[in-house]
Amino acid sequence: MSEGNNATDTLSSGDQQRAERLVEVCRRIQDQVSRIVVGQDEVIEQLLIAILARGHCLLEGVPGLAKTLMIRSLAETMNLTFHRIQFTPDLMPADITGTDIIQENRETGHRDLVFEKGPVFSQMLLADEINRTPPKTQAALLEAMQEHEVTAGGTTYSLDEPFFVLATQNPIEQEGTYPLPEAQRDRFLFNVIVNYPSRDQESEIIDRTTSTISAQLEPVVSGEEILECQETVRLVPLPDHVKTFVLDLVRSARPNDPATADWVRDMIEWGPGPRACQQLVLAAKARALLHDRHHVTLDDVKPLAYPVLRHRIVPTFNAEAEGISVDDLVKRLLDEVPEQAGQLL
Repeated sequence: MSEGNNATDTLSSGDQQRAERLVEVCRRIQDQVSRIVVGQDEVIEQLLIAILARGHCLLEGVPGLAKTLMIRSLAETMNLTFHRIQFTPDLMPADITGTDIIQENRETGHRDLVFEKGPVFSQMLLADEINRTPPKTQAALLEAMQEHEVTAGGTTYSLDEPFFVLATQNPIEQEGTYPLPEAQRDRFLFNVIVNYPSRDQESEIIDRTTSTISAQLEPVVSGEEILECQETVRLVPLPDHVKTFVLDLVRSARPNDPATADWVRDMIEWGPGPRACQQLVLAAKARALLHDRHHVTLDDVKPLAYPVLRHRIVPTFNAEAEGISVDDLVKRLLDEVPEQAGQLL
């Protein structure tokens, strides 16, 4: 017997067909990206889940792991407009959002202020090394990420949908960087860790990049289809026992909660807010569909707890002094949160 949900909490036949189309679209995207990017299957899946859940991603990894290539390939495969911003200490907010410029009307001779759109006006935005620019410039992305719009000169401009921000951070060379504040980090659905490839994968990378092999990407999905896929994700039923597990997991990471374990108060300085519950559920719904399930299970929640929570938990000095990572804390939380039995099929 397998974990299931109530018989009434299932997708209708029409919604099931939409779910099947979503799975097919995502498989085509993964096939296309794999022509260019070797390995990193888990990272690519997490990026797809974030896109389906209408979320943004913060990627961390040392230089040379194809983070930029991966994101650019996704944008090309999805036929989305793409811009890349290289964040530097001298970057200004207007360099991201755009600015009013004086432009002369050739017919009338009058000079008017005209808004020149910045690179944020794209459907997929790569914010490269976001922690190398001052907080004022980092904050310029806040409204765009949360509201999907930009306000300049008292006028609000809507961004094209779908809209995603994929930001990268270099975990080394921290000198001269500006760590993202908690409010900014919380805007990201996932904090994705990009690891080194395996030996066989690295061997294939050498073969592909040092020969005449050249793969071409083909757009396999439009922005309108992605928006439809995002709507389909929200239709996926959430069993009560899975919702309870998510609530218990997130609340157990808050040191000021009365029911929190003593070790949490000693190891966690600050815990995740309600947005963590919302985004973990949405991400789990997207993952369920990608794995050909029409309802969410704990197997969807548990692996996604790491990318959802690792940037929303601030460890204490004691935890850092003992070399305990945030992922270690998330694992302990997952091990200790009880699983309520769901209805069995």
